[in-house]
Amino acid sequence: MKILEKAVKFEWDNANRNKNVIKHDVIDEECEEVFFDGNKKLLKDIQHSNKESRYILIGQTKLQRLLFIVFTIRKNKICVISARDINKKEKQLYEAT
Repeated sequence: MKILEKAVKFEWDNANRNKNVIKHDVIDEECEEVFFDGNKKLLKDIQHSNKESRYILIGQTKLQRLLFIVFTIRKNKICVISARDINKKEKQLYEAT
């Protein structure tokens, strides 16, 4: 899936800025790091793509924290909707080749 080629910037609007820190103790910079993980897994979030295309990203931060991120792309910018630590099932998906 090549949806990230054009999106090179992140957009943190007031509604999403620091939301993941409050809910899941994930800072915005950690979310951004996952997009540069060479082993990341990218999936289309079919269940939540009613109004706009949403994607799931499973990957690792610079400090090896594994995160599950839901995002969309608006005007060639990545908009993170939510981010949290992965669960056991998602860890298996990340570790699969």
